[in-house]
Amino acid sequence: MIPVEVHQGDSPVVLGLPHTGTWLPDSVRAALNPLGKTLADTDWHIHRLYEGLLPGATTVRATFHRYVIDANRDPSGQSLYPGQNTTGLVPLTDFDGEPIWDTAPDAAEIERRRQAYHAPYHAALAAEMERVRARHGVAILYDCHSIRSHIPFLFEGILHDFNIGTNNGATCDPRIEAATTSVCAAAQGYTHVLNGRFKGGWTTRHYGRPQEGFHAIQMELAQATHLAQETLPFDYDEDRAAPLRVQLKDILTQLADLAPNLQGTS
Repeated sequence: MIPVEVHQGDSPVVLGLPHTGTWLPDSVRAALNPLGKTLADTDWHIHRLYEGLLPGATTVRATFHRYVIDANRDPSGQSLYPGQNTTGLVPLTDFDGEPIWDTAPDAAEIERRRQAYHAPYHAALAAEMERVRARHGVAILYDCHSIRSHIPFLFEGILHDFNIGTNNGATCDPRIEAATTSVCAAAQGYTHVLNGRFKGGWTTRHYGRPQEGFHAIQMELAQATHLAQETLPFDYDEDRAAPLRVQLKDILTQLADLAPNLQGTS
């Protein structure tokens, strides 16, 4: 199994998909407990949700599950959200704080996984960002995520439908943040927040260097917006997804249209 799938396009937008993969090496599957084997913390069907929304967009998708190693975590293991509950480079618990391993990986095994899976994913993503910037003068990374709406271990209350993260404006030109927020604010029947509980993961923060022509923004969607239920089997709901796809298409189209205006502004 290759750790990353890349589909090159000619748009200035790159879609990152770090958490839709469900593949596990046999050794990892054997070490997970029954709860871990359910893979509940997958970004279920996100690659399907975004498919075809922006013709020409490049996609970079991790094929391995986040329980193998989390492609959206700092490879050093440093926490994204100090002082808050979260999961690490190789999660030891699920999003509810429950253990997922019969035999948790040691430091040597984590490093082996980093080299085998995390590093190739980011090598591919970095290469595509460089290629796109060389073609357009800028590259816009739109990092695609989803999560259950109600997870007391991670956040209080019910999550907004659209959770936009730019690390408080540091990872992209303000016009990218404004365009995305504007579409979400105008979307009837949906709620949104900018830089709330999810301010952008390591990927967004690492690649978002607007002064160099690399812009990054994260979209964390509440899974209730496109799934039939936020529990197993996490089925995709076409009727729920259809109006959401309209909004997402609008966001991606606006970002692509912005790109020529971002050149030379760094």
